[in-house]
Amino acid sequence: MKFVDEYRDKDAAARMAAVIAQVTTRPWTIMEICGGQTHAIVKYGVDQLLPDAITLVHGPGCPVCVTPVELIDKALEIAALPEVIFCSFGDMLRVPGSHRDLLTVKANGGDVRIVYAPLDAVKLAQRHPEKQVVFFAVGFETTAPATALAVLQASRLNITNFSMLVAHVCVPPAIVTILSAQHNQVQGFLAAGHVCTVMGYTEYEPLAQRYRTPIIVTGFEPLDILHGIYLCVKQLEEGRASVENQYARAVRREGSGEAQQLITEVFEVTPRQWRGLGAIADSGLGLRERYAGFDALRRFGAAASGATTPTECISGLVLQGIKKPQECPAFGKRCTPEQPLGAPMVSSEGACAAYYRYRRQPPHSRPTLQETNP
Repeated sequence: MKFVDEYRDKDAAARMAAVIAQVTTRPWTIMEICGGQTHAIVKYGVDQLLPDAITLVHGPGCPVCVTPVELIDKALEIAALPEVIFCSFGDMLRVPGSHRDLLTVKANGGDVRIVYAPLDAVKLAQRHPEKQVVFFAVGFETTAPATALAVLQASRLNITNFSMLVAHVCVPPAIVTILSAQHNQVQGFLAAGHVCTVMGYTEYEPLAQRYRTPIIVTGFEPLDILHGIYLCVKQLEEGRASVENQYARAVRREGSGEAQQLITEVFEVTPRQWRGLGAIADSGLGLRERYAGFDALRRFGAAASGATTPTECISGLVLQGIKKPQECPAFGKRCTPEQPLGAPMVSSEGACAAYYRYRRQPPHSRPTLQETNP
């Protein structure tokens, strides 16, 4: 297939769903890791094509959603400083901290700007030497190379008014946390194809063996996801547990050596607090000591403890695949994209946002495979 609409073909999707139904003899619970996959599943109704025996649950693969409240509060504190230009991707502006969000800081006079790449923040620092420019570096391994490149560029140009608030996280330790949980019911994973484009999938191979859990590297279009589910169910039914690469058109086993080299040059593995999952060892990326001069936490002080979140928000359970968004009593009522209680309701990759956008519409008005391929 060459074009994206071929991966959204209604008839091909129906045929793949029928094949999945043929090989399914028992109940299985499969988690897709990435929020982009979650949105595709909900938008195109992929889950509704599957036999009742297969349950899809949504994982912690939205980097904005798992950024801890303590770090968001620190971002809000820095962004409110008069000497600071605070740069972030657009998703972050509406994510609530303990008492406000970046959009509120901006409305109150803070210089908060949306950028489309970390290098945009470096250019801002060059244009505004009288200001401190801070970039909120959020994301999985997918975006870490671009962040690393910005640090290297700032270092090469000897830019001293640029720093980063780093919140990068890594996927494999989160999988371990989910599989190790006492209440875990996940029996197979769809791994995020774009993360594996950067990192490859050798890290997943020992996990699949240790936990006897299939891990399928999967793309983001409906047919990609259905094919990934088929490969996962086939392994489960046959009692196998290995890593398979459904997204072979983009992912190599070893990943991108150049991107990994950038990450290794700038970052080291650190512990990281995840919103909804708690502290996970070796699950974050932090700046190496030789680039510590670009660390916003060193420049502006460490994040304070004592952050608060609304007690009725169940986003932590949603991010672990234990609950689905509609099971939250506040969903669509006291928690909406305009007034979110938790990050999954406001992020473009958040599970709550996906259900709010696509599952609250009448069936005839939802995007469907049929409409995208008339």
